[in-house]
Amino acid sequence: MSKRMLAALAIAALGLSTAPAGVASAAPRWAPADTATIHPGTMMYTKGAQCTANFVYRDKAGHVFVGYAAHCAGLGEATDTDGCRAKSLPLGTPVTFTQGGSVADEGTRLATGRLVYSSWRTMRRLGTTDASTCAYNDLALVKVKPRDIAKVNPSIPFWGGPTGIDTDGTAAGDQVYTFGNSSLRGGVEVLSPHTGVSLGDDPATDGWSHPLYTVSPGVPGDSGSAFLSEDGKAIGVLSTLGLAPLPASNNIGDLGKELAFARAHSGLTGLRLVKGTEEFSAR
Repeated sequence: MSKRMLAALAIAALGLSTAPAGVASAAPRWAPADTATIHPGTMMYTKGAQCTANFVYRDKAGHVFVGYAAHCAGLGEATDTDGCRAKSLPLGTPVTFTQGGSVADEGTRLATGRLVYSSWRTMRRLGTTDASTCAYNDLALVKVKPRDIAKVNPSIPFWGGPTGIDTDGTAAGDQVYTFGNSSLRGGVEVLSPHTGVSLGDDPATDGWSHPLYTVSPGVPGDSGSAFLSEDGKAIGVLSTLGLAPLPASNNIGDLGKELAFARAHSGLTGLRLVKGTEEFSAR
């Protein structure tokens, strides 16, 4: 066997890319959707705080990331919503993917990744001041270890998709779909998939916020959850619980804008959303 072949085998064993510089790596072999343990909706714990995974992402080098809300790694109060001012845990912080967590027990550990991007930390570093961006740019990325990629599937449980990224916003009355897995639900899976209705885009936020109502409402622990449009496209990420002027509503940050910001400032070349392997169905 040649030295070149031996080197390639060694690199593959370490989980590194053998693609030439500037060439995107081949797509990983995802776990089957019905047996994957890391997917949109998986519980993610950071220093004991639980949030929910939204979508799966890749970069040109072939690294795999799972998204959740940046405020899940925040160091302030639960009511902090200004990501340009709130302090956050450092990049490199361990984030645990778990299953079956509850208020009394974090559940079964599936894998541990590392925080590699936080919109909150990035906005503080850049000195961002735009009010809408500060309030709704709420996306963080956790890098999956190469050995754990075989546990990942990018499909939204129950619904399937995403089929792409929504760029049109939402109109009042539009149906939306999500899968939240807060530990407050006590592991009752039937409560995780739910639907909602858009209240129309908030014109004051320049498209950053999509307020909506869901049945049941998003609760603490659902933060970061993925939201899909009527055609299965990724609309946004659950960020905050609205109190006024729309009590018990939820606000989701626009994924298209959040991802564009991450592409510009994360240093992750070729960052993109991974489409689901399962066909979207509104059922």
